[in-house]
Amino acid sequence: MTTTRKSTFSAGLRTTILMATLGGLLVAIGYAIGGISVASLFLVGALVMNFVAYWFSDKIALASARAKPLSEQEAPGIYQMVRELTTRAGLPMPRLYIIPSEQPNAFATGRNPSHSAVAVTAGITKLLSEDELRGVIAHELAHVANRDILTTSVASAIGSMITYLAYFFMWFGGDDDSPLGLIGSLALVILAPISASLIQLAVSRQREFAADATGAGFCGNPESLASALLRLEEGAKATPMQVNQATEPLYIVKPFSGGGIAGLFSTHPPIEERVRRLRQMRPSLV
Repeated sequence: MTTTRKSTFSAGLRTTILMATLGGLLVAIGYAIGGISVASLFLVGALVMNFVAYWFSDKIALASARAKPLSEQEAPGIYQMVRELTTRAGLPMPRLYIIPSEQPNAFATGRNPSHSAVAVTAGITKLLSEDELRGVIAHELAHVANRDILTTSVASAIGSMITYLAYFFMWFGGDDDSPLGLIGSLALVILAPISASLIQLAVSRQREFAADATGAGFCGNPESLASALLRLEEGAKATPMQVNQATEPLYIVKPFSGGGIAGLFSTHPPIEERVRRLRQMRPSLV
């Protein structure tokens, strides 16, 4: 197994564990409120929310970013680059969009590889070299190949439902016969929303690491993406971009800066760590 595959498999395993933990929290809250029947009802509700979020994720993300279709006449070089990468990755050609923002950034969306889209900002086409842009697009195509939109949609829907149910439990109480007891119920109400948020963020960070590894394999040169990430981080700091909080995890780098303890609540892993991992991969891909 290559370094890229090991890294992707490891990230996928950790994501699976985190997603299972989210589901467990949801069931626990439902059980505390009204036993197994309510827990089952909440689980079904979460699945419905996941389906809706997943099916319309691309429309929501593109509209939120005010992205416009990018024609081949406008950007023949980008189209050629994407065709080469999708051929190498065995993926269908995604729809391409341009975001009218000077901040250098990009994201991918779509419910599956056949209904995917890649959006880049106007700023990224001006800042990065051709090789660096190739690395970024390879990263976004990796999200498509790894079906991260589904993972993100599920994590977001379950996490939101856990938070809502915890507040519901706080105001209306639960089953008096709940085995959790008063102390356990209070702990659940206080800790569940915090835990759900942290797990959501951990899922997002793991998917970024996995997309870096997969994307490096697609473009064949991890240094292209590593160099791009460093330049994108500086560009994001210099030109902040306001985005919908729900779509923030989609972007390749955090659209607005935040340090200190905020790093614990970041949807993106530290750029330094991403670059370090990419540069460790280089010998295995040359």
